Amino acid sequence: MSFEPSSEPDERGTVIYVGQDLAGHWLVQDSGGKLEGRFVSRSAALSFAEAERQIYHASVEMAPMPLVPLVSFDPVPAAERAVARAA
Repeated sequence: MSFEPSSEPDERGTVIYVGQDLAGHWLVQDSGGKLEGRFVSRSAALSFAEAERQIYHASVEMAPMPLVPLVSFDPVPAAERAVARAA
């Protein structure tokens, strides 16, 4: 199943952007910085964006420039890892 971006405007002006970061990961982000999703394909990103558009009555646009991830893809430093459970 393939979805193409829809530009139905929202009275609040929320925009959901679909695009790639500089590393080539597919991202979906909203204009308010409250939503982010990471996907393995353009199709998966567009499907998610379309579902979110319907929930939030937003418009969907392809990002004109690379998106910047809100949450880092970098590995978590050892000092920040969860404490192992007691057996």
